[in-house]
Amino acid sequence: MANFSCRISAMIRILLVVSLYFLDFGFLREVTSLGINYGQLGDNLLPPEKVLDLLSSLRLTKARIYDTNPQILTAFANSNVDLIVTVENEMLAQLMDHQQALQWVSSHIKPYFPATRITGIAVGNEIFTGADTTGLMSYLVPAMVSIHDALVQLGLDTHIHVSTPNSLAVLAESYPPSAGSFKTEVYETMSQVLQFLSSTKAPFWINAYPYFAYKDNPNKIPLDYVLFNPNSGMVDPYTHLHYDNMLYAQVDAVNFAIARMGYRGIEVRVSETGWPSKGDPSEVGATMENAAVYNRNLMRRQLQNEGTPFSPNMRLEVYLFALFNEDLKPGQTSERNYGLYRPDGTMCYNVGPSALTSSTSTSTSTSTSTSTSTSISLTSSATKAATMEYQSLVYSLFVYLLTSHVFMRSRPF
Repeated sequence: MANFSCRISAMIRILLVVSLYFLDFGFLREVTSLGINYGQLGDNLLPPEKVLDLLSSLRLTKARIYDTNPQILTAFANSNVDLIVTVENEMLAQLMDHQQALQWVSSHIKPYFPATRITGIAVGNEIFTGADTTGLMSYLVPAMVSIHDALVQLGLDTHIHVSTPNSLAVLAESYPPSAGSFKTEVYETMSQVLQFLSSTKAPFWINAYPYFAYKDNPNKIPLDYVLFNPNSGMVDPYTHLHYDNMLYAQVDAVNFAIARMGYRGIEVRVSETGWPSKGDPSEVGATMENAAVYNRNLMRRQLQNEGTPFSPNMRLEVYLFALFNEDLKPGQTSERNYGLYRPDGTMCYNVGPSALTSSTSTSTSTSTSTSTSTSISLTSSATKAATMEYQSLVYSLFVYLLTSHVFMRSRPF
């Protein structure tokens, strides 16, 4: 009897300690609708095993890579990270062939799954707006179909979707969002892509960067609007939907463009978005302060599992660009400075859990003097409900164990 009583007392103490740990240290606060792009165009990046530690520190469980690097696929095995892999643009012509696609999936995907949680295959990247649009556009849909057929043949299609990331430049109109429509030159192939996505229940991926819009027109676009800071926003004159940030407006422009083609049910996800911490003199707004505010505020919004005004009940999934500053990327200075981390794993600026627990958010503009401070709750109604449910469960178990303890002590053995 004494031993049983001791065991019950120990269980009560353990339960209390565990419950306090989980509630205080964010067990319920993983950012489930936010991922990050893990590019590798650097000559001094951390090894993949260390990258997992960075993802854990950010409490992220989703990542996207731009190839099928076997070192990464091996390192991510038995982790809690969902991974999107990519078929490089130059592979599309080859993978139009069904046998070649089957061989590719058999060698690049199947050996790693399910230990590595591959959830999607991105076929190419920004095919409609790249340098060789004519050739790649003709390869895109046949390659997507062949890869999907290979997944079906190997029994992987229910676990891994096939899609393709698109630049926002596929749109002919994006403002207001209800005017969203695709360019006529991509219309025919885009229709085939949408038909494929609809039939396979795969998402439409869009690379959306409010930074580009602000950089090109800083005198007319409010910085707070693109940085997710408090602002009056804009109202679509046709739908009367209110937008308090540009990213959601860009996503809804894509939603309207898709709906215009008869495929409203397709989910739109953001495959890339971010803000550079450094740029050339001509790159207005590319500062560490603005990058920190954009990514911090975006993470706060993602904690709330929000949808856009067009689809308020569909959680918007977003992948931040990018994990690292990549020193081998060509182009303007900004291209090498989108990372949250330097190649050695030190933070460029803090957007991790300690930053998210801050009660203030400050916007610093390079072109206008704006400073906004606001208190932001990091726990959404869904998270609060989950926390309350967990607390209720802990309380019930506590009462049960305590009652059992008292009952057993009072029994005349």
